[in-house]
Amino acid sequence: MIYRKLIVDEYNDLFDIEGLEYIELSSDFPKIREYTMSIVNQAPEDFKEGNLLEQQISEIIKNGIKHGNKNNAQKKLKIWYSFKKRVRFIAEDEGDGFQNLDEWNIFFMNRQKALAENDFDTFVQLANYRSKSSDESDGGNSLIAALEYWNGGMIWNQKKNKIGVIRWFTNGFSRI
Repeated sequence: MIYRKLIVDEYNDLFDIEGLEYIELSSDFPKIREYTMSIVNQAPEDFKEGNLLEQQISEIIKNGIKHGNKNNAQKKLKIWYSFKKRVRFIAEDEGDGFQNLDEWNIFFMNRQKALAENDFDTFVQLANYRSKSSDESDGGNSLIAALEYWNGGMIWNQKKNKIGVIRWFTNGFSRI
């Protein structure tokens, strides 16, 4: 079985910013919804899929502000995006990066393996991911949902403070 995982690839094409819109956001946590909607409202209706696009973009913005920039309003979150034939989105914070990426990959591989082997006791124990830095408001499952949603890939830079994602659509419908 091939297990899905989070990938670090500094030179991946998903980080190509040519032709993308660019904005900088202050790390103002209460404005996450406002920031998200200012971007999502530019997307074609077919791309919004109810509120799935909003949820996914909001989660990336929230993670950059909360975990990356530690809610420091002096720090910026850089965003590049496009809605031409697909959703392309890149976010870069000023933080130390997703230091638990390898740990998360092990967790997710074990979760996938348990499901493939019908080991539901282990699967239930791996219901969500929590790191030492998680707080009570962290759900722990956003990356699992993100891997499903971003059907064209999710890539981090080497520092792990920049993420590039893509979701492809065909005739207004997702390819998944």
